[in-house]
Amino acid sequence: MKRPLHRVLAGVAMVTGLALALSSCGFGSKDAADSDTTINFLAPAYSDGATGTKALWDGIIADFQKQNPGITVNLQMESWNSINDVVRTKLQSKSTTPDILNIDAYASFAGDGMLYPAADIVSAPVLADIQPGFADNASLNGTQYALPLFASTRTLFYNTELFAEAGVAAPPKTWAELTDAAKKIQSLGGGVSGYGLPVGSEEAQGETSIWTFGAGGSWADGDRITVDTPQNLEGVRAMRELIDAGATQPNPGATDRKDVINAFIQGKIGMIEGLPPTIGQIAAKNSGLRYATAPSPTKTGEPVTLGVADHLMAFQKDGKKTESIKKFLDYFYSADVYSNFVRHEGFIPITKSAAAELADDPVTKAFAGTLPVARFYPSNNAKWAAAQGAIRQQMGTIGQGADPAQVLRRIQEAVK
Repeated sequence: MKRPLHRVLAGVAMVTGLALALSSCGFGSKDAADSDTTINFLAPAYSDGATGTKALWDGIIADFQKQNPGITVNLQMESWNSINDVVRTKLQSKSTTPDILNIDAYASFAGDGMLYPAADIVSAPVLADIQPGFADNASLNGTQYALPLFASTRTLFYNTELFAEAGVAAPPKTWAELTDAAKKIQSLGGGVSGYGLPVGSEEAQGETSIWTFGAGGSWADGDRITVDTPQNLEGVRAMRELIDAGATQPNPGATDRKDVINAFIQGKIGMIEGLPPTIGQIAAKNSGLRYATAPSPTKTGEPVTLGVADHLMAFQKDGKKTESIKKFLDYFYSADVYSNFVRHEGFIPITKSAAAELADDPVTKAFAGTLPVARFYPSNNAKWAAAQGAIRQQMGTIGQGADPAQVLRRIQEAVK
């Protein structure tokens, strides 16, 4: 994805390495800054090519400007490799600060009083159309400041051919069923692994969260980061038990997510936790793969999953552009426009109307049902970055025999 959807989705990005611009190489001229009807929009490239992100935004903006001839939208696009540096530079001056920004994190901007509340930049029907969990994740201290752009969650991908060969009748709902199925698939031999468990440094926090959330755990309690809890320990112990059962790929502590995804696509792993773009990757690399999806197994069988989203946000400047910004964002989130954008980028819509519009889309079919049970990283907490880094560094050691309780204590200590 590209980037914080894709930091958590490492290896999925299809980004261009060049900065792209629609009407200029950057905005911030006197005319643009002074006009109440000129919107300066800074966005990253999620995909490239003739139907990539730039082409999608170009088309949306052109159609919007035809319907709203008094409003101009200046689009500046950057690669995910450069956009954070560009944002830091632009925020040094009000004249170069974008009116609308598409990026992952919004909380520091909102905490510094730089953003409009979401209610000021879209209409009430648009706000009501957003999935509640993602609206909450776009809120700080009870006020929604950001608009989720699109979503990524996880769901279980399983190889139906390997299931049949191993005599596994149905996808597992509980950890006990998962372990049993993985052991049966592993016993097929021939280099096939039962379950792909990526707890290497690339994205251990993603896989681990699926298991800790599946035990009823959480990474935060109010303002406090909570790593070393009984529920989180249950989740990490369940991962360790799967490793000890010999039902995963070799050396999970040194395995990245892209590795298990690729092995699954090659038919070498029975089950993985996959992402929305995994569907497109399978279609491109091994369209004959026989697979299906199911809710992520949990301790009790009650569905829960990890959710992440990138966001749109609008910066408070002189307060004169809110009407123009609202018209543009209301247009973008209209069902036809927004669903077309999401379909082409290969992620999950976060509005109910677009989900209905995309009911037959393969990604939506597989993932839309996960949105109501999605849980999130505590990314609004300033200490989460330290916790996330420690999880990446430490979690893989359970694959080398480390005690899960000690691992969680070490991570907790890194946050204090």
